[in-house]
Amino acid sequence: MASTTVYFMTATTQFAVQVTEDNAASRDFLSKLPMTVEFQDFHGMEKIAFPEVKIDTAEAPGMTAQVGDFFCYAPWGNFGFFYKPMEYSADNVRIGTTEDLEAVLALDGQRVTISVGI
Repeated sequence: MASTTVYFMTATTQFAVQVTEDNAASRDFLSKLPMTVEFQDFHGMEKIAFPEVKIDTAEAPGMTAQVGDFFCYAPWGNFGFFYKPMEYSADNVRIGTTEDLEAVLALDGQRVTISVGI
């Protein structure tokens, strides 16, 4: 799978995420776009959101999280961004990455529309 650019848009900002991973979670996430979700802070290290239908994570590998990673949490089927690194977890699945950490930090409580095109 080639890298796909996905746009996250709030009322005040827009930023891009590169979907770089070829796994079930990435394919399922892309198939659900466009969508609108609300983000919240989780454990002081990630911003997460819950889609209406869980993300499929069948046979997806775990990951060691880096700042800016866009991921899916397999047990809940939700997705989010790490803004602090985290040790390896078999439950987290990398979907892609962003370099716009400032925009990620501003997601808390925001309604965000996610789409492949602008």
